[in-house]
Amino acid sequence: MVADVLSLLILGSLAIGTVRVWLRMRRWRAGRPSPVRPVAGMLALPRRYFVDVHHAVMRDRYAAVMHMAVAGGYIAALTLVLLVHGLQIGAPWLSWPLLAVLAVMAAGAVLVGRRRVAGPPPRLSAGAFQRLPFGLLAFTVGAFLATLRGLALWPGGIGAAWLDAATLLLVAWGCAELLIGAAAGPMKHAVYGALHLAFHPRERRFAADRPDSALQPIDLAANRLGAGVPTDFAWNRLLGFDACVQCGRCEDACPAFAAGLPLSPKKLIQDLAAAMDGRGGDAGYAGRPYPGGRPIGQSRGGADRPLIGDDAMIAPDTLWACTTCRACVRECPMMIEHVDSIIDLRRFETLEKGATPGKGAAALAELKAADTPSGRALDSRLDWAADLALPLIADTGRTRVLLWLGEGAFDLRNQRTLRALVRLLRHAGVDFAVLGAEEADCGDLARRLGDEATFQHLVRRNVTTLAKYEFEEIVTADPHALHVLANEYPAFGGHYRVRHHTSFLAGLLAAGDIRVTPPRGDGRRVTFHDPCYLGRYNGVIDAPRTLLDALGVERVEMARSGMRSSCCGGGGGAPLTDVVGERRIADVRMDHVRQAGADVVAVGCPNCAVMLEGVVQPRPAVADVAELLLQAVEAGP
Repeated sequence: MVADVLSLLILGSLAIGTVRVWLRMRRWRAGRPSPVRPVAGMLALPRRYFVDVHHAVMRDRYAAVMHMAVAGGYIAALTLVLLVHGLQIGAPWLSWPLLAVLAVMAAGAVLVGRRRVAGPPPRLSAGAFQRLPFGLLAFTVGAFLATLRGLALWPGGIGAAWLDAATLLLVAWGCAELLIGAAAGPMKHAVYGALHLAFHPRERRFAADRPDSALQPIDLAANRLGAGVPTDFAWNRLLGFDACVQCGRCEDACPAFAAGLPLSPKKLIQDLAAAMDGRGGDAGYAGRPYPGGRPIGQSRGGADRPLIGDDAMIAPDTLWACTTCRACVRECPMMIEHVDSIIDLRRFETLEKGATPGKGAAALAELKAADTPSGRALDSRLDWAADLALPLIADTGRTRVLLWLGEGAFDLRNQRTLRALVRLLRHAGVDFAVLGAEEADCGDLARRLGDEATFQHLVRRNVTTLAKYEFEEIVTADPHALHVLANEYPAFGGHYRVRHHTSFLAGLLAAGDIRVTPPRGDGRRVTFHDPCYLGRYNGVIDAPRTLLDALGVERVEMARSGMRSSCCGGGGGAPLTDVVGERRIADVRMDHVRQAGADVVAVGCPNCAVMLEGVVQPRPAVADVAELLLQAVEAGP
């Protein structure tokens, strides 16, 4: 009798949960088509889960142990529970292993409970998640007691009926949370997360030997450009929103959130997930609200309702506060692509509504008219170098290195960096040239602000220009130009070898073309601020440090460095959209520099140089790596 009820309970819960998941899948299919490889994705799922997911999970040791016990125990326990109690295969060789994995799962549930009950980290969402440890324990204890009964280890006599009833109640509770609730409860990430890994929008992310961070082009002839309503997203992006476990790692990593701007990547993804429901908007959200944003419960959703607006799921300031630094993407254990979704939303706002805020609209207008966001004439790009007599590739038709100057050529601060770089190239005897007036803007700003049309115009113009000349590689001091030229131009036929100036200079140093005699007793403590578009976007971490180590300075690391570096606040058009927060992102980052005890913060990006030098004194000095290297080279032995 008890065994039959238990079997019906487990199989019935599984059936109900499966139907609810299937109904949710039908809602995803309302999104735009997206090409996937179902068989290949499912075959790749184990590796993506055990390698890629756990690589992110392991950054929090407590969470890693907890997750391995709970997730590993649950997967194994559920399989064995279905066999032993669902199908009533009571073989001891199945029951004893089941007891073992249930014990592991119970230990994990205790860790979950300790984390949830004894002062949870602020980044974690509460609400239904507070029930999770109790549901996990109910399932494990109930299944454990039922397995003991099947092995005839169940105590008979007085109280046995009560024990049977308690077992069924515990299993029912656990099944309600873990099986029936898998479609919408705290455990939904277990199902949707697995599907998301199998049908991920960025399949190359899992196989690439470097970050896969390029935005994909959109068809400008389409009826709707970007994402204005939930169903404008591809179906597997809608799936990705549902895969969010609300762990808040993205929120803790977000520089905008840290500075008090009205953005939380976690709430943004939850808003996008709730928008498909259309019932109560964000009223069910139990995490931290957007800093300085509207209170929770005032948003309204719907599959066909606008996503951006004063009473929509997402306020305009939230959308434009993002610096596109990808810190959220890097930290997410569910591999959600927050930035791709933000750009899709911006594309709709910019291309369909013309709603680019602040100075962004003016910069885009200048890009359309003058091919530079500053509106400066292209033939003035070399004004700063009148005394350097830079060689033009148009005069020779070929060169070994094409030096891409970028928008830094129009900025007094970054002209210092370019001058240092040119002198180093000449010191090393490098054959290089520049495009001069033929170099239009690379298009990074237009694309991050959502103006795909202007971006594609600039790409085609530059690709046509570059096709006229022969060169081995492009070198640039601008990581944004590096990223666009190397990773986003190939979609338009522009295939180039592109290197950051620190990588190129490190190669010259290794080859002996640049020689440095480290000064004795320099005494300076130098830290390197990793540009987001150099580190997380392109995986270049070591080259700048190699150069700094050759200078004889004491190199110190900030708490957030390398692939986990914090942003300067200068990416994604953020200085132009100018969303107000409690602090400037650059001020927060300079605090990190001070905490490291550095006298100098070395940079490798024109945006970083401008943003960090804009922090009011007193503060550590700011210098590009090329400037520091030139000082050492010219100092001599």
